[in-house]
Amino acid sequence: MNLLKATGTIGGLTLVSRFAGLARDMLMATYVGAGMASDAFQIAWRLPNLFRALFAEGAFAAVFVPMFNRTISEGDAEEADSGLAKAIDFAGQVLSALLPFLILFTAIMIIFAGQIVWAMTGGFPDGGPEKFALATQYTMITFPYLALISVVSLLGGILNSLNRFWVNAAAPILLNICMIIALVFFRGDSQAETARTQAIAVTVSGVLQLAWLWWSCRKAGVKIRLRLPRLTPKVKQMLWLIGPAAVGQGAIQFNLFISTALAARYLQEGAISYLYYADRLNQLPLGLIGIGVGTAILPTLSRQIGSGNEEVATHTQNRAMELALFLALPAAVALVISAFPIVRGVFEHGEFLAKDTRGTAAVLSAFSFGVPAYVLIKVLTPGFYARQDTKTPVRLAVASMLVNLGLNLFFILYLEQGVVSIAISTAIAAWVNVLLLYAVLHKRGQFRFDARFTGKAWRILLAATAMGAALWFMNPWFIPYVSGSLMQRVAVLALLCGGGALVYALATFLFRAYTPGELKATFRRKPVAAAPAETPSTPSES
Repeated sequence: MNLLKATGTIGGLTLVSRFAGLARDMLMATYVGAGMASDAFQIAWRLPNLFRALFAEGAFAAVFVPMFNRTISEGDAEEADSGLAKAIDFAGQVLSALLPFLILFTAIMIIFAGQIVWAMTGGFPDGGPEKFALATQYTMITFPYLALISVVSLLGGILNSLNRFWVNAAAPILLNICMIIALVFFRGDSQAETARTQAIAVTVSGVLQLAWLWWSCRKAGVKIRLRLPRLTPKVKQMLWLIGPAAVGQGAIQFNLFISTALAARYLQEGAISYLYYADRLNQLPLGLIGIGVGTAILPTLSRQIGSGNEEVATHTQNRAMELALFLALPAAVALVISAFPIVRGVFEHGEFLAKDTRGTAAVLSAFSFGVPAYVLIKVLTPGFYARQDTKTPVRLAVASMLVNLGLNLFFILYLEQGVVSIAISTAIAAWVNVLLLYAVLHKRGQFRFDARFTGKAWRILLAATAMGAALWFMNPWFIPYVSGSLMQRVAVLALLCGGGALVYALATFLFRAYTPGELKATFRRKPVAAAPAETPSTPSES
């Protein structure tokens, strides 16, 4: 597998989904704004989204994909398809055990939606019974999405293992299409009614995503047979690993969940929406880089480590870190420096007011200090899961969550700071998680930065700094023009971001972070036969 190609496939389609989501959020800001209905919907959406990120996507990617790949390798060497048949049978066992649990869990969450929302928000001290009732209603509507997307993630894990990355990466686009259609054609006469159509669209999209993945598996020759649930040894092993994996993979989502809950309890109306809108922009580079690189290297590392090629695996992970930093660092600098014109150009329209722009931009700048950390977490954690170690990332994730909680409480309760302090705490916690992940891998001798990575990292930092300085001087020229018509806003933001990207590209060559020849070779690199352990400079998955 070509790591760059796979990353580009996953990241590119994820980026399409993120931009579709951005269009959805622009419409949401226009018709719902950043007030009571928006806050209530964000709470309802945060709950299934949290469980989706923890169990459906994060845990399945971390546990199911390596087990599925190892099962393939257990097949008879004389029968090419025997391993795949065993792996598909294993997937059927997992789905048969998972489905009854998902149905029961979803039913319980819907029945006790009111109690769950109250535990999370304290009943919305700022908004009273009406806001609480809206959040409860929206939660009951959206929660079936969890069960649907969990099955989608299992099917997507199978297709990822077969190197059909694009199918699963394209599925979230359906979510955004459904929500955009709901906003354009089915919005209500009030903000509350419009938010309700968004909740309905979430669950409808889950049905469509499941149909898409099921059809794609059938086309790929993967026919999963449901049977009576049985806890086979492999299913037991997966269930044993999936809980810790969920916590380890979900540190960022847990931190956002904690932050949202604190904002609901202690901060002014609109704070939850500021966090949401800022996070949506913050997620653009994470979607393109972190999810793409992290998803692409997990099957690769599993195969390399399973075959004893530790040096090749180290090389693969170093190149993934290098690629992640090269793409994430300029994105972080751009979001920090140009947060105000970006938020104003994207969201300030209709019900989204100038005060909402100021609040969201301040949160975005604070969040974006953590962008490289969010991405590097996605690159470092596969180093544990490929070795079937799900417990260590849990301990490290819990440590980072405690840091986040402690900082949030300190800032909000003792220093009486507002929503920006929540974003700062989240970013600091992400960097703590990165440092802990790397420290443990390094101590075990399982990963360390090689000379090429360390040589390029500081040059990439210099190039990103040069871009940030350029954006700082460009902002005043562009800010007056980002509040016009839609086409004008798009054009001005494209010029601002494009100018920054051009400066970064030139600075990259000037500081020799990459030479034109290196970039050309990287983008033209073809997959070759697996390299032996003693020659890590030419692995097939680089």
